[in-house]
Amino acid sequence: MTSLQVSRLIPSFAWGNEKILIAGPCAIESEDSLEKVATLLQKLHWKFLRGGAFKPRTSPYSFQGLGEEGLKLLNQVARKHSLYSVSEVLSPEEVSLVAEYIDILQIGSRNAQNFSLLKKVGKCQKPVLLKRGMMMRLEEFLLAAEYIAEKGNPNIILCERGIRTFETATRNTLDLSAIPYLKEHTSLPVIVDPSHATGKASYVPPLAKAALSCGADGLMIEVHPCPQNALSDGEQSLDLEQFKNLAENINTAQ
Repeated sequence: MTSLQVSRLIPSFAWGNEKILIAGPCAIESEDSLEKVATLLQKLHWKFLRGGAFKPRTSPYSFQGLGEEGLKLLNQVARKHSLYSVSEVLSPEEVSLVAEYIDILQIGSRNAQNFSLLKKVGKCQKPVLLKRGMMMRLEEFLLAAEYIAEKGNPNIILCERGIRTFETATRNTLDLSAIPYLKEHTSLPVIVDPSHATGKASYVPPLAKAALSCGADGLMIEVHPCPQNALSDGEQSLDLEQFKNLAENINTAQ
């Protein structure tokens, strides 16, 4: 396999050596909840606001997202607070719609080997955040990134979000060994999502710090003003105070 040798600097954002710090609710629910998170992100100097408008849920009866209206809300709130927006795209047909409103297109773990989708975002000029598939080997992860780069888009962020193992104590098993491996085999930025990896809010801060200690270029954290009332993944979401404490601890340690 040929290692990806593209620039670690995504020209559209030019963040230099800064960490790629992304946070926000799993699903976009309302302008009010987004506003509360965005206000805190701006205060803490985190530059990326994430939120799902189209939600790939295991159950068809779970909240599926607000669709285009959610994209509009995310765009509006992010612009107001001088943040970049991050949201997931589920199918090739939705790429143009999501790209109209969103700065960074996210490919979720369920679509990490949806090759039609990878090729489509590869033809798009927007940066792509590619999450590792829950059953994906690291070689397969890099080859998925190759599908995007081969179509002309080198602006890719790799995201380790835990893999499915026989262990059931946590939602997934966070593979911190992926960080040095990926950084050895590619020049792409590598970030970590401890929220999906653990499925439990109290585990997120220590694993976020561990990820940065292992050399991760950034984090993606799920944050909600009232996790107990969240329509999606409330158990793994930090509330505003918990997130503030984590962000300040990270800043102090750097």
